[in-house]
Amino acid sequence: MTPSELVARVTRETCVVTAVLVGPAASLGGPAGALGFLAGGTLAVLSFRWLAARAAAAVGGHARGGWLAAAGLRFGASMAACGALLATGWAHPLALLAGVTVLPCAVVRLGLSASGKEG
Repeated sequence: MTPSELVARVTRETCVVTAVLVGPAASLGGPAGALGFLAGGTLAVLSFRWLAARAAAAVGGHARGGWLAAAGLRFGASMAACGALLATGWAHPLALLAGVTVLPCAVVRLGLSASGKEG
């Protein structure tokens, strides 16, 4: 599996799982639970794709430095969005955290699946 295929599969799987679990999040946490879960999944995917694009540029030799600034910008943007959602009360904190957690689970699942196919 190429890196671009991995990014596409992780993105697709995270979006599907997030969409499927928004309903249960809404039944458990109401509108704030649904929005928190959806926002967490969306922020995780956007951050992951941003990171993957920067990594691909660095590996391809197209990165012109600025890694620290780009990482700080990515982290700052994610924290600002989370902070705004939590400060306004639009997102439940646990739902936001649960939504963010979907992406690492997808990465681990796809990584284990790929390692099983190689062996």
